[in-house]
Amino acid sequence: MKTQAVLETIAQNDGKDCIRLSGEWTLKNLIGNPALLKSLKLTANKNGLTWDLLEVDVLDNATALLLWQTWDGKLPAELEIKPEHQHIILKWQSQVIPVIDKPVFSLGRVALHFSQTIIETFGQLSNFVIILGQLLLDTGSLIRHPGDIPWAEISITIYEAGVRALGITALVGFLIGIVLSYLSALQLRLFGAEIYIIDILGLSIIRELGPLLAAILVAGRSGSAMTAQIGIMRVTEELDALSAMGISHSLRLVLPKVVALTLAMPLLSVWTSTTALIGGMFSAQNTLDISYQQFLLKLPDTVPLLNLLIGLGKSAVFGLMIALIACHFGFRIKPNTESLGNETTNSVVAAITIVIMVDAVFAILFMNVGMP
Repeated sequence: MKTQAVLETIAQNDGKDCIRLSGEWTLKNLIGNPALLKSLKLTANKNGLTWDLLEVDVLDNATALLLWQTWDGKLPAELEIKPEHQHIILKWQSQVIPVIDKPVFSLGRVALHFSQTIIETFGQLSNFVIILGQLLLDTGSLIRHPGDIPWAEISITIYEAGVRALGITALVGFLIGIVLSYLSALQLRLFGAEIYIIDILGLSIIRELGPLLAAILVAGRSGSAMTAQIGIMRVTEELDALSAMGISHSLRLVLPKVVALTLAMPLLSVWTSTTALIGGMFSAQNTLDISYQQFLLKLPDTVPLLNLLIGLGKSAVFGLMIALIACHFGFRIKPNTESLGNETTNSVVAAITIVIMVDAVFAILFMNVGMP
């Protein structure tokens, strides 16, 4: 018994060629033998052929469909085949096989795509505004009824998004401080201005890099986790259960996350800036012989306190936006795993983009504020 698919062309006395198939005609054998597929297609284009499939031992559905398509959706006039194999092939006679048209470029499709994108964008903005408005209403309600504040949810979110992020933010901050100090030292040494490395590190880290690094890490770490958490609740129908019990999604899911990140982000910003300055001091001491004591004594003189306040305010806004975006994309998740992955990715990308945009706005608004 042949285990491979074999195609033979046999010349007959009447001048017609006989195409004899033998062996096991399965999808596995055809995929492993592309030359056989090519020979089958070339042979099918000839007219007046006799087909002999009596020696075919195995014929699966996929290969039967291939033969049916090769014969243009009808059995050859001269065909010898086993009844069971003929039955498998004829099953495709009643099946509607979709024909995929080749994509054709047209301005209409491009315009339709852009219009759909614009409509979807405005729809997302509308939903975001609705979440923000509901958050303000809940805040007003909690001011009148302090006993309803979800302290437990706020506390656990602060721990998950803040305390558990201390390690990664410290490591990244320390390494960024070393890199920035080392690169700055190479340039300052050329002009004999090594002492100004304290100004560069102080202003850039406390005012910009510390809050920005912390926000990006939290957006990738905690923002994605918040979106996935709400998405899993959608998949497991927990959100429907909360609605059935009359529990507000905004009060129990959105508000704790927003409050927790708004409080935790300034603290994470200070932590990240501190570790980055420690890394900068370490690098400055090794490359420029600037002692730790000299660095710490000069830092308050070169960096006014207002820069720290700007960094803290900026971080609070970062935390607010990250939490709102994470909840927004979380509620957009449909009850399937594909939507869960897509919206979680969109949440991280949108959060990091918004963080950088907000940072740019702060840089423009406070351009001449807090400078020594």
